[in-house]
Amino acid sequence: MCCRVICRCVLSLLLGGAVCAVAQPASGANGALPDAPQAQSENDVSIRALPVNILHDQKTIWTSPFHLRAGDLKVLVPLLAATGAAVATDERALRDVVSHDPGFNNANTNASNVMIGGFIAAPVIFYGVGHFHDNEHARETGLLGAEALLDGVAVEQGMKLIFWRERPNQDEGHGHFFQSSAGWDSSFPSSHSMLAWSEAAVIAGEYRQPWTQVLVYTGAAGISLTRIMGQQHFPADVLVGSACGWLVGHYVYKHRHRYESSRGEVRPVSR
Repeated sequence: MCCRVICRCVLSLLLGGAVCAVAQPASGANGALPDAPQAQSENDVSIRALPVNILHDQKTIWTSPFHLRAGDLKVLVPLLAATGAAVATDERALRDVVSHDPGFNNANTNASNVMIGGFIAAPVIFYGVGHFHDNEHARETGLLGAEALLDGVAVEQGMKLIFWRERPNQDEGHGHFFQSSAGWDSSFPSSHSMLAWSEAAVIAGEYRQPWTQVLVYTGAAGISLTRIMGQQHFPADVLVGSACGWLVGHYVYKHRHRYESSRGEVRPVSR
């Protein structure tokens, strides 16, 4: 019991740092996400600037636990409470609630793989449309989408190597944390969920039409749900992957975007 409590405390502290990371602005005194980039380097949205922007993002993400603010508790406390509840019921949920029928599980796993392929391809499609049709807004969406995906990969891989959680098909589905036997592709958090929600947040930020919001967020939610239905991840893996993915995508959009869409019109952001 003592070991379990310690693990959950460590989980909360590390998760808190990772989640707050994407909510922190690069600059500004009020702690809120700015509506427009503040540093000149953040205004450069191009393929050439992509590696530098990603390094800047990662520095902000992984050093943010040292800069936590009281306002972060509005995000952290509910998420940590939900995560704690999910971790406590994960094993029972997959054992007693989710079907173990191989056909059902495989169908859901395949569906999640097909859908995530669409989200991964989205930046290339947007950038291609923008490039060949001289559409700067679409080109920006592609570049920011790629940045959010790469940031998401770095964050989820870092968290996997921190938490070493067993997947549902290991050790009779107990889902223990800090097990080196879990390997580099451990269960926590869900990669599919992280990538889907990071890309969805960028697209939803760039294109504010209701149908776009419904389409991208329904797709991301579908990917998250099918990872559970496929017995590939525990609910806590998906919850944290989805939350962190959305925050990563939202962070990238808020700090980099130069165009905004409202009522069907696209216009440059006022500085």
